Amino acid sequence: MSESLVVCDVAEDLVEKLRKFRFRKETNNAAIIMKIDKDKRLVVLDEELEGISPDELKDELPERQPRTFIVYSYKYQRDDGRVSYPLCFIFSSPVGCKPEQQMMYAGSKNKLVQTAELTKVFEIRNTEDLTEEWLHEKLGFFH
Repeated sequence: MSESLVVCDVAEDLVEKLRKFRFRKETNNAAIIMKIDKDKRLVVLDEELEGISPDELKDELPERQPRTFIVYSYKYQRDDGRVSYPLCFIFSSPVGCKPEQQMMYAGSKNKLVQTAELTKVFEIRNTEDLTEEWLHEKLGFFH
């Protein structure tokens, strides 16, 4: 492949928003949805959602649009009853995206994960996969 990998920067205001989101005190589920501004080559805020379940979040995602980045604060109840609030990075990459879009999002995904210091990184290929059960199963690996 002769195309070079394009890595977008993360908008400064988004970096600050992600920092604050990481240390939020609220105990409800919340999400920050991000996208790439191709003209500016920046990862920017698309939408913020409060009190949203994984199933409701799934309905907010475009099914066929190029990739989407989500940082999701999720109230996770462990099998032993303890509750934690992991910060999950969910990368939505629907099948059928153009190769140049795939490359831009793939390179930018890694930069965003590093910038936001995220450790629970998950990818979905179909928005229908984003369910409470799917997320609980993924998080069970960490606990």
